[in-house]
Amino acid sequence: MKTSKFIFHRFCAIIVLWAFASCQSEKKKEEPIPERVRDTVTHNTEVAPVANKTFENQRFKDVTISPVSDTVFRIQGKGQIFEANFGWFIEDGHNILSEGSEMTDAGAPEWGSFDFTVSAKKARQNSTLHIVLFETSARDGSKQHELPIPLK
Repeated sequence: MKTSKFIFHRFCAIIVLWAFASCQSEKKKEEPIPERVRDTVTHNTEVAPVANKTFENQRFKDVTISPVSDTVFRIQGKGQIFEANFGWFIEDGHNILSEGSEMTDAGAPEWGSFDFTVSAKKARQNSTLHIVLFETSARDGSKQHELPIPLK
């Protein structure tokens, strides 16, 4: 009798583990799209001029790009950034062409405004330039909350 109880309990344990594993695999399928991909999908589906468009994610909002000339762009918006300092880089899909950092006029938890200009020239005629705004992690220095925006 003890052997059959042991087998029954083993069988139940296996069923419970199998059910738990099935639930976990279902959860993986329902995970949200990563922030950078979501921003790319929802905001950067066109490479048309970006005037009159706004871009945002968890740390940046109301971000607009205004071309000043063929190679100079004005970037304005708001950021909720730790210690008000954020970074940016311009890339063409293959190389980083320019990079730097800027500050908002207020640090998190406030939304501080920023306004700066960047200059970038295409290395290849058929490439697309993007500026990527990001917050730097205070813990490990990694780029967080990246917001890619097409320039031209």
